[in-house]
Order: sequence, then C-alpha cells, then structure tokens
Amino acid sequence: MSNEIVKKEEKQLQVVKEERNITDNVLNKIHQFQSNGQIYFPENYSPENALKSAWLKLQEVKDKNGKLALEVCTQPSIANALLNMVIQGLNPMKNQCYFIPYGNQLTLMRSYFGSIAVAKQFGEIKDITAEVIYEGDKVETEIKRGKTIIVSHKRSFENIDKSKIIGAYATILYNENHASDFIEESIVMTIDQIKTSWKKSKLNPDGKDSTHSLYTEDMCKRTVINKICKYYINTKDDSNLNMIKQAFETSDEELKETEVAYEIEENANKELIDIKTEETEIVEDTENASDEENKVSETNTSEGPAF
Repeated sequence: MSNEIVKKEEKQLQVVKEERNITDNVLNKIHQFQSNGQIYFPENYSPENALKSAWLKLQEVKDKNGKLALEVCTQPSIANALLNMVIQGLNPMKNQCYFIPYGNQLTLMRSYFGSIAVAKQFGEIKDITAEVIYEGDKVETEIKRGKTIIVSHKRSFENIDKSKIIGAYATILYNENHASDFIEESIVMTIDQIKTSWKKSKLNPDGKDSTHSLYTEDMCKRTVINKICKYYINTKDDSNLNMIKQAFETSDEELKETEVAYEIEENANKELIDIKTEETEIVEDTENASDEENKVSETNTSEGPAF
C-alpha cells in the first residue's frame, strides 16, 4: 500500500473522528436542553438527521481562498454554528440555512425559508406569503390598531416588469388558535427601503450580474419575509421558545460581528497604494469576505437561488 493511500485513509479517519466529536458534543448539549425542558422540536424535526445533513454540506463549503471550511475553521465555531442550527430547528438540505466561513470562524446564515420555519414553530402561523408591487398596480391597505392589512391588490399582466418594482409586502396568515382576533397582518416596504437594506449585503446588490439584479422579485420577497418573521419572533414571549428566539437573534449578531472583525483584519493586512489613472479609482474588493454567499444561490438549485 503506497504512502499516498495511507495518508488519504488517515485523513478520512481524522475527518470521521472530528465529525463524531463535534456532532456528539452538539447532540449532548441539545439532549441536556431537552431534559431541562428548555427546548422543544416539531414532531417532524430530527436533530440527528439535521446534523448529518449539515456535515455533508460542510464537506463542500470552502472559504474565499478555496480551502475547505472544515480544515480552516475552528472546532468551537463549527460546533456553535451547528448548535444554533439545531436550536432553531433548521435543516440545510431544505435550503433553510447555509454555512459561511470568515477567516477561521464558521457562521450560520438563514434563508427566508429558514426564517419562516422558525416563525412557524410558535404554533400560530398557517402560512407566510409575499408579493412585489409593480408600477401601475393598485394596492389598498388599511391600518387596524397598528396592524397593516392588505385589503386588495389588483394588477394587469403588462405591469410585470422587474425594472418597475416600486415595493413589496409580506403577510402572515394565522391559525384559528391565534391569540388575537387578527386573521392576518402584513408589512409593506417601498423599493427605496428595500434597497437601503440591500446595501448591508456582501453580494454586491448593485452589480449587473448580482443575485439582486438577476432575481429582483425574489430578493424583494426575501427582504420583506425576513423582516416580518423577525418582527413576529421578537414579539413572542413564550418561555418554552425563548431559546429559539435567542438563537435566532444570536446567529444574526454573530454573523455581523464576524464579518466586521474579518474585514478589519483583512484591511489591516493590505498595503494601500494610491494609483490615479484618468481620475478613475481602483479599489480592491474586500467586501466579499466569502464567495460562499455568491455560490449558495448557484449550488442549491439549477433554476434560481435558494433564498
């Protein structure tokens, strides 16, 4: 048996050992939370299956230098990302979340499918829908005790043009056992408000070939859905689901903090060179901390991005 084969087998065994160590630690923590009555999962959610799916996904996740996340990211950051995923009841195989490495830190990012899945765990929501508003559409809204209700939305077929989107809205449809007398409620955002939120993105939303430009309608829906889910979850005070709320917020904050820390480190390691050519400024792209954010929309589906 050649040395190369031996080294390959040893590496595979090391990967299996690391998987068992990390996933076992995460599962032990989850079982501890369950035994203490701190967390409950939907009947159709299996933490074990979600962790197996996540680990399979992680075999393919690479940083911006093409190195595998499992090789460059610290074990505590991997375990923390997996723990946040399981607490929120997410599964990467359902495109509810994906993993992004920033330097040696692995972070978890939810898709809007994931935000909807978390919101539904509170047991009051039947469905969450979203729609864009094109120029020429007739949208009638009503405010009832501070809640926005979409009374009607009329559109002509010829209005459908992604270059003429003027806004979007998301609507929560409640179950009959919902605490209040509202059957539904919505949030409405203008296209200016939506684009302002896009400016925080690392996906270069203004680029001609960016996900935001190619799939403008879907990205508008993603923005309003994430906003209404976050609003809904933040208003819940069910003590049985507090851990889900904390994980929901923590994963967002950790992602932002890791991005900032990574950018500061990257910029500190770069020498600034002042080059003037016909008054055109050449700036090296340090905004995209990881190519994984761009790749996720290409790898999850052949028809379009997984939002």
